[in-house]
Amino acid sequence: MAFSRFRAGIALRTVLLFLSLVAIAEMLARTRWYLTIALCAAAALFQVVLLIRFVAQSSREVARFLEAVSFDDPSQSFSGLTGDGVHTELGTAMTHVMDSLRMCRAEREAQARYLQTLISHVPVALISVDQSDRVQLLNMAARRLCETALTHTSQFMRFGEPFAVGLESLRPGTSAILRMERNSGALQLKAAATDAALGGLRQRLISLQNIESEMSAQELAAWQTVVRVMAHEVMNSLTPVSSLAGTARDLVRDVLHQMPEGDPRTSTLTDARDALETVARRSEGLLHFVQNHRRLTKPLVTQMQVAPIQRVFARVQRLLATEIAANNIQMTTSVEPPTLELAADADLLDQALINLMRNAIEALSAVPAGRIVLAGRQHPDGRVVIAVTDNGPGIPAEQRDRIFVPFFTTKRQGSGVGLTLVRQIATAHGATVDVAPTPGGGATVSLRF
Repeated sequence: MAFSRFRAGIALRTVLLFLSLVAIAEMLARTRWYLTIALCAAAALFQVVLLIRFVAQSSREVARFLEAVSFDDPSQSFSGLTGDGVHTELGTAMTHVMDSLRMCRAEREAQARYLQTLISHVPVALISVDQSDRVQLLNMAARRLCETALTHTSQFMRFGEPFAVGLESLRPGTSAILRMERNSGALQLKAAATDAALGGLRQRLISLQNIESEMSAQELAAWQTVVRVMAHEVMNSLTPVSSLAGTARDLVRDVLHQMPEGDPRTSTLTDARDALETVARRSEGLLHFVQNHRRLTKPLVTQMQVAPIQRVFARVQRLLATEIAANNIQMTTSVEPPTLELAADADLLDQALINLMRNAIEALSAVPAGRIVLAGRQHPDGRVVIAVTDNGPGIPAEQRDRIFVPFFTTKRQGSGVGLTLVRQIATAHGATVDVAPTPGGGATVSLRF
């Protein structure tokens, strides 16, 4: 129907134009009505203009429609054609296409917002870098990890040269374990990279996953296996040695009591008794040492409950009040915010804090004005951090990565169990523990839950 009206419109205007031209020709041949001829010529010219506009109207609308499609501009309207009886079908088709484009664009924008929200809230840190080494994307996990905004890959140097070099040398499709040095503590990260093309430009997507807890758990499990095997073998060998040494010592002692005074064999038996005494004592000491370390092989079962940090600190302070006073140490506690709470096993948490506090007390034994700060705070990423800070001699940098290893100790009478147990308790809670130097001297041990 629309195309027949279009043809009828063209035919009508063509006939009117033809009749006007015939009338002008007839008047030029038969009359001298110049004014009428001029009016008829003007009317014919006007009809030519109307015919051209009528024919070109659909072409203009089609051109405007194609331009709107090419520029993805669904805001254009073709309702004028819809109201025109001649172009109703064309206008309806164009309006339908524009409605479809609007719907598609709305769906694309919704999908883009969904993907942006998904990328922003994914727990793995994602960083996108373009060909010019500019950082184009930093999701929320990456911002929390980096603790600051990044705009260029050169800023990775602030987390340590090995970290920056490791990311730079990371090839697409490969992964590596990198150590990230931060103000709030070092982390072990699994870094992976992949390349993607966007608009003809290469983009590198880097993912960083914190595996500190997993690494600690695996390392602890390995040490537990070593300690379990070693304790089994040592106990099997030492138990009979200790028993036989004690028995032989007692036998020699009984013989010495029965020997008369002045017997020339007394001196030799006395030496034998002393030697057996030494063997028995050292065997018992080694047995006690092994039994002490066997605690590390037992899995910790946590009974989680929500506990106010201030109440935990008050309990630990009461337990250690005598030792703190005996060593003339000034102790302060700090909790921010004051209502801060933590879901943890109360007994295990107390044990970990007592071990850390006693280490700090021992480190301050030769410091005239010793200070210990027991602090709890909530990190911007939502994690609860408990830190024990002292102003003692500190821990040398080369020993910080070794103090959590079983058997390692810097104390003459130390067993090397305390900090290992602290790490085991932290791992059981899904937490990490790290050591950092305190500005002005001393050390800070932090538990990050």
